[in-house]
Amino acid sequence: MDELELLKKDWKKEDASRYPKLTYNEIYKMILKKSSSIVKWIFIISILEFVLWSAISFGLKDAEYNKRFDSYHAENIITPFIVLGYIVLAYFFYRFFMNYKNISATDNAKVLMENILKTRRTVKQYVGFNLIYLALSSFIILGIQFNRDEEMLGYIENASANGELLKFYAVTILVTVAAIAILIAIILGFYYLIYGILLKRLNSNYKELKKLEL
Repeated sequence: MDELELLKKDWKKEDASRYPKLTYNEIYKMILKKSSSIVKWIFIISILEFVLWSAISFGLKDAEYNKRFDSYHAENIITPFIVLGYIVLAYFFYRFFMNYKNISATDNAKVLMENILKTRRTVKQYVGFNLIYLALSSFIILGIQFNRDEEMLGYIENASANGELLKFYAVTILVTVAAIAILIAIILGFYYLIYGILLKRLNSNYKELKKLEL
């Protein structure tokens, strides 16, 4: 049984003597402290995640595939897309930080409950954006390869000459979709282990607040 739940039950019992008696405000402060800590970790982990992916991207900068992609000269397409991604990520980091500040400064249960719900929505939107951005970037890269990669253009020309152009496009897109689906499943597993656990604890705090308000 959760320690907070145990203490809360004790608070409601008039004849309790085993544990220290806690007031409503003391229990509320415990929930507030736990919630603030969880939201702080959500903010910290989101920053660490960004640093991790940036480090991986920088480490693979000189990889053969990236050098090959640079030869496509698609900066006019890729650069605005990357900048947009950074802007949206900066917005989410700001939201996570403000959620932490708002929860830390909350002085009543109703507002704390509202801030918990806002934080949960922000995390879900953040995860959704990352997955959509991954899928879109994959198809943009594929589209650039279809138009600018000499080897890919050779395959397209041969498929067209053999009357199998539609089949070639269908197979390529299906393989890409399958690869993206597998990658999304892996990332979702990562998000579930990290953000999912934190959100579960935050939701538990929300339920405790609802009980406290009854």
